[in-house]
Amino acid sequence: MVVRRDSAVGEQDPDGANKTTNAAGSGRARRSAGAAGKAAGAAASEMAATAKKAAAVKRAASARKAAAPGRKVAAASRKVAVSKKVAASKTAAAATKKAAAATKKAAAATKKVAAPSGEAAAIGKKAAAPSGRAAAPSRKVAAASKKVVAPKKAAAPKRAAKKSAPAEAVAGKAASASSAPAKSTAKKTSASSAPAKATARKPRPTPAKKSAPVKKAAPAAVTPAKATPAKAAPVKAAPAKATSAKTTPTKVAPAKPPRNESHTALVRRARRINRELGEVYPYAHPELDFENPFQLVVATVLSAQTTDLRVNQTTPALFGKYPTPEDLAAANPEEVEEILRPTGFFRAKTKSVMGLSKALRDDFGGEVPGRLEDLVKLPGVGRKTAFVVLGNAFGRPGITVDTHFQRLVRRWQWTDATEPDKIEAIIGGLFPKSEWTMLSHHVIFHGRRICHARKPACGACPIAPLCPAYGEGETDPEKAQKLLKYEKGGFPGQRLNPPQSYLDAGGIPAPPLGATIPGASAPGASAPGASAPGAPAPASAAPAPGSPAREAG
Repeated sequence: MVVRRDSAVGEQDPDGANKTTNAAGSGRARRSAGAAGKAAGAAASEMAATAKKAAAVKRAASARKAAAPGRKVAAASRKVAVSKKVAASKTAAAATKKAAAATKKAAAATKKVAAPSGEAAAIGKKAAAPSGRAAAPSRKVAAASKKVVAPKKAAAPKRAAKKSAPAEAVAGKAASASSAPAKSTAKKTSASSAPAKATARKPRPTPAKKSAPVKKAAPAAVTPAKATPAKAAPVKAAPAKATSAKTTPTKVAPAKPPRNESHTALVRRARRINRELGEVYPYAHPELDFENPFQLVVATVLSAQTTDLRVNQTTPALFGKYPTPEDLAAANPEEVEEILRPTGFFRAKTKSVMGLSKALRDDFGGEVPGRLEDLVKLPGVGRKTAFVVLGNAFGRPGITVDTHFQRLVRRWQWTDATEPDKIEAIIGGLFPKSEWTMLSHHVIFHGRRICHARKPACGACPIAPLCPAYGEGETDPEKAQKLLKYEKGGFPGQRLNPPQSYLDAGGIPAPPLGATIPGASAPGASAPGASAPGAPAPASAAPAPGSPAREAG
C-alpha cells in the first residue's frame, strides 16, 4: 500500500512537461526577438542621427570654404582702407608742416620789412622835432609883424585928416582903385592858408595890402626850417650807427647744436672749428724749448703744476750741466733739486727726471724710445707726456689731453666725458689721425690765449659764431681785448727760443729767468744775459715759484 501511494504521488505526465517547456522557450524567443528588434531600431536611429550630423558637418565645411574668399576680400579691403587713411593723414600732416613753415617765413619777412619802416618812423619823428623848433621863430616873426601893422593902422586916419580935400579925393580914388587887387590877392592867399582868409575878410583895404606880404613871408620862413632838419637828421643818426657797430658783437647767439645731433653733424662742426683755429693760429707749436727727444720728455715732466714759461727759464741750466741721460742719472740729487726749485714740487720732479734718465740708460741705451708702450713705462711719464713726445719729437700723431683741451672740448660740446682716456678716444674718432697733433696745438693755444677757464674773452673770440658756450665770458670787445694773453695781447710768449713762424706772426720771445725775478734761482741757474733784447719783462710774465698761477696740466 505504501509502495503504491508513493508511486502514485511520483507519477507525472511526460507530454504536459514537454508542453510547458516549449511554451517557456517560445516566450523567451519572442522576448529576445523583441529586444533584438529594439536594438536594431536604436542602432538604425543612431546611424540616421550620425548620418545627419555628418551631412551637417559637410554642409558647414562647404559653407565655410565658400565664405573664405569673401572674408579674405573683406580683410584685404579693410587693409587698403586703413593704408589709404594713413597715407591721407601723412599727406595732410606734411601739408600742415609746409603751411606752418611758409607762415613762419612770411612772418619773418614781415618783421624784416617792418623793422626798416620802424626805423624810418623814428627818423621821421627825430626830423619832425627840429622842424617844430624851427617853425617857432617864424611864428614869432608873424606876431611881431602884426604888432607893427597895428600902429600903422592907427596912424593912417591921422595922416588922412591932415591932407587937403583934393588929396582926400585922390586918396579915395586910389583906395577904391586898389581895393580890387587887394580883394583878389586876399582870395589867392585864402586858398593857400587859413590866416590869409581872416585877413581877406577885413573891410579896410589898406591893412590888407600891408598884411599880405607878411603872410606870404611866413611860409617862406618855414620852408628853410623844414630843410634844416633834413640836413641835421644824418648828423643825429651817425652816433646811432656807431653805437650799433659797438654792440654788434653782443648780439652773437650761442651756436647751440641740436638735441639729437648725429655723429656726422658733430664731425662736421668739430672739423670746421679746427679749420677756423688753424687760420687763427697757423704758427701753433709746442711751447716747451727742446733740441732733442730727451730734453722734450724731461721738460714735459717738469711742466706739471707750473707754466711752460717757468720750465723754459729753468731747463737751460739743467741741460747745460746734464746734457745726456747718463749725466743726469749720475747727478747729485741735491744739486738737481736746487736747479729745479723754481718749478715747484722740485723734490718729486727730481726723482722723476733722474729715474727716467736711469731707465733710459739701463733699458734703452740712453735713447728715448719711439713707442707709446715703452714711453709710459718711464717714471713720471703718462699718456699725455708720451703723446707730446711722439707727436713733436718723432712726428707720430697723438692727442694731448691737458687741462685746456679738456675744458674746451666740453665747452664746444664735442663730448661730456671727464676722463682723459675717454676724451682721447672720442675726439680721436672725430678727426683723421694725421690731424691729431696740430688739433692739440690749436685747442691748447686757444685755451691759453682767449678761452680762459675763469674769464673767457668771448668778445674777442674768432670762433664766437660757432661756439655753443658764447656769453659765458666777457662779450664787450674792448673789455675782452684786455683779457688776451701772449702774442694776442701783445705780451711775451712762453718760449725763450720760439720758432720763426711765431716771431713772424708778431710773437715776442720770453725773457730769461734772471730778467723777471732776480735772485729767484740758485747761482748758475739763469741763462746767460740779464734780459732778452727788445723783450719787455713784465712781472706778470712769470709767477713766483710754487704759486698756483698755472692750471694743472
